Amino acid sequence: MTAGPRRLSLRLYLLLGILLPVGVIVAFNTASLYRETLAALHTAYDRTLLASAKTISEQIDVAGYDDAAVLRATVPYSALEAFEADNQSRMYYRVSDLRDRLVSGFEELPPWHGTIPQRPPYAALVDFYDDVFRGHRVRVAVLLQPVAGPAGRGMAVIQVAETLELRETLARDILWDTVRLQLLLAVIAFVVLVVVQRATRPVRQLSAALQNRPEGELTPLPAIDAPRELRPLVEATNAVMQRLSHLLAHQQRFVRDASHQLRTPLAVLKTQVQSAQRGDMEPRQALREIAQTVDRATQLANQMLALTKVEQLRQQGEPPATDWAPIVRAMALELAPLMAARDLDFGIEGDGLRLPVRAHAWMLRELVRNLLHNAIRHAPAGSELTLALHVEGRWAVLTIADHGPGIAPALAARLFQPFSAGDDRTGSGLGLAICREIVQAIGGQVTLDNRMVHGRTDGLDAVVRLPLAPGAGSQ
Repeated sequence: MTAGPRRLSLRLYLLLGILLPVGVIVAFNTASLYRETLAALHTAYDRTLLASAKTISEQIDVAGYDDAAVLRATVPYSALEAFEADNQSRMYYRVSDLRDRLVSGFEELPPWHGTIPQRPPYAALVDFYDDVFRGHRVRVAVLLQPVAGPAGRGMAVIQVAETLELRETLARDILWDTVRLQLLLAVIAFVVLVVVQRATRPVRQLSAALQNRPEGELTPLPAIDAPRELRPLVEATNAVMQRLSHLLAHQQRFVRDASHQLRTPLAVLKTQVQSAQRGDMEPRQALREIAQTVDRATQLANQMLALTKVEQLRQQGEPPATDWAPIVRAMALELAPLMAARDLDFGIEGDGLRLPVRAHAWMLRELVRNLLHNAIRHAPAGSELTLALHVEGRWAVLTIADHGPGIAPALAARLFQPFSAGDDRTGSGLGLAICREIVQAIGGQVTLDNRMVHGRTDGLDAVVRLPLAPGAGSQ
């Protein structure tokens, strides 16, 4: 048999379920924070670029008009130094006209070929974009500035570029400050690890306690120190072990009783065979006695198997609802030849009732068969034998009344014990024990009561009370 896929342990499942979402959220939050910080810095420093471009525009004059306009600009680089925050970044500029003719600044700065947004972020014809200059990534502001004077009118294109070292440095600093704060989550992760370790310790202890138990040890597990969530599991495990212990004890008792009880008829059978072989009795008598011994041993084996089957059915859980009345009628018909052989006046009262009880049909048949067979065996020949069915509250009641000699009170107390027969010559002592086991499995009661008339025993009543199935009624 191949092993199935390996499942995650409860501890690892909890850790992944708690820490993995936290890690994903932290990573997403860190990346989002970096982008938002960089965007905020772009907004702040883009204003500085725009201010630089406007400062340069103040140094431009024009000669000529429109297409014939010639721009002139004298912008010393020192004019941009005021806008450089520190030595980490550098600023560059380029002034040209609409035809891209250089007026002033860095000629190698790539010209602008974009468009002005429909809604610029500032009250100016300005555009911002990212580019590369001299091997460095730069942020560029483009300002279209109208230039007018006494000598002409034209349009200047002013580009101011700044390297991104300062912006990226500030963004990283803010990011690392945030990450350092989020590293406190590592403490939370450690706390979660410790809590999960402690929370799953009772599960591991319970597993170790079960694995280290000696073979055959079925005593209950202690549930005092178990957490509230584990107590149902411990209680269910104890219930299973209690059922197993009961079943094991029943099997051991069955094996012990079977070995003891079957030894006697087998010994008798061996003696009878040896006696027949020696010729101590005539063959017909020997065969008759051997047949009686075999019949008794067969009955004993069948009853012991029936006793074991009752216990097996008890372990199967709640049985279905079964109508008891038809089973009583069927068993009466099955044993009718025995009644006829003893010339018994048999009758059934309450035959039209419906008596549904929670029991397996086999158990009900075995119960009625054993009780009725005992009554037939002990009823005097030619006497009356009556089966009465009726309802008492929530109980379905069966009474088997014979007109035999009854039983002594001391004998009645032990007749339901296994191998306690009223007459060892006619019974094995298991019939009533089977009846008691069946009735207890169903949740009912069975009694043997002497029926007294005018101060003397007029017979024996075997009375069985079984609980009616919920919602059942008679008709």
